[in-house]
Amino acid sequence: MSALWRINLLVTLFFSAVAVIGLALLLRQASHDVQREMQAAEAVVEYLRDAALRDPASLQSSLTGSLRHVRVQWLTAASTTEPATDSLAKHLLSARQPPVLVQLADGRRLRIAVDPSDEIDEVWDSLLQLLVLCALALALSLLTIRWAVRRGLRVLDELLAGLQQVTQGQFDARLHSRSLPEARQLAGHFNFMATTLQQVQADNAELTQALMALQERERARLGQTLHDDLGQYLSGIRAQACLLRAVADQPEVVRSTAHSLEEHSQHLQDGFRAQIRDLYPVVLERLELGAALQQLTVSWQTAQGIRCRLLLSEDLPALPLPSKAHLYRLVQEALTNVARHAQASEVRVRLQHQGGRLRLLVRDNGSGAQMPQRPGIGLRSISERARCLGGVLRLHSRPGAGWILCLSVPLEVNSR
Repeated sequence: MSALWRINLLVTLFFSAVAVIGLALLLRQASHDVQREMQAAEAVVEYLRDAALRDPASLQSSLTGSLRHVRVQWLTAASTTEPATDSLAKHLLSARQPPVLVQLADGRRLRIAVDPSDEIDEVWDSLLQLLVLCALALALSLLTIRWAVRRGLRVLDELLAGLQQVTQGQFDARLHSRSLPEARQLAGHFNFMATTLQQVQADNAELTQALMALQERERARLGQTLHDDLGQYLSGIRAQACLLRAVADQPEVVRSTAHSLEEHSQHLQDGFRAQIRDLYPVVLERLELGAALQQLTVSWQTAQGIRCRLLLSEDLPALPLPSKAHLYRLVQEALTNVARHAQASEVRVRLQHQGGRLRLLVRDNGSGAQMPQRPGIGLRSISERARCLGGVLRLHSRPGAGWILCLSVPLEVNSR
């Protein structure tokens, strides 16, 4: 059963209940009214009986024919039956007064009875008026509800069609604005959601392309490093090993060649360590986060020539390796952004344990920028790592005042 039919059924039941209650109240009140009218008519009947016994001529047909609730009838020999009383009259007249038969001196008989037919007709008219009024109100209500629900269902149909388009990946779907305030609000929220999804889809596509480009650059850099740096050292080591065989009887040349081999091996080892450190921070497996960040900031300061001050709380908690890796990479990416874009001479990194949360602050004294800005791949990477940590990330900047990165991470999430 559709929503419209359910509403129609409920409204019909409501009006039916109201009509039944109204009829019951009306019948109850009508019963009291008829009883009072009949009691008053009984007094008239007694008066007419006395008048007929005193002066039968006073009972003129013009007078008795217009009486209300009283019927005067001259009986003949065949007039012996009483008029039938319908079921409504029997219900309203709980105790009916029997008719009065008057035997006159001249042999005629007169029947005087209480007649509730006028009052019963009024009750019938009232009942019919109530039923007609309820029927008209029900019909108007059903028509109004149908009109209103149809308008609302059109909006819902458009919304369902729009949601179906969105589920199929068509984020350019939009709802038309309607005259109803609720429909306008619904269309506005849906269009805002679709616009947001469309923007997120575009951002994801752009981020995917940027990640693929970054992956290719990293592969190219790694390949170039292996070929130009490590490959040259390996070639030199091989050449010097061949030279050792040729000059085995020349101790000075052997010592010099062995020294060169040692230097080349050291450079080769340093290069491998640098590549491994860039690919994965192995230091996190052996050190806590504070010590790992100290090594990171020292090496970054040496490589970039920018002063880096690190402030750590003494009571930093132990974190699982995934959380440590996210925080380490986040700080590493923030320092990389400072080196590339901030034009700063100093950067401060502070990691504190306060109130069951880790609070990270990275601040530089660079040129800054006007907020808000469309984030690049670096800021998106930082935002994604903050989301993985379950933290709240805030960025602040203004021209000439540098950048401030604030991260608050709950420990109960990252201690599992």
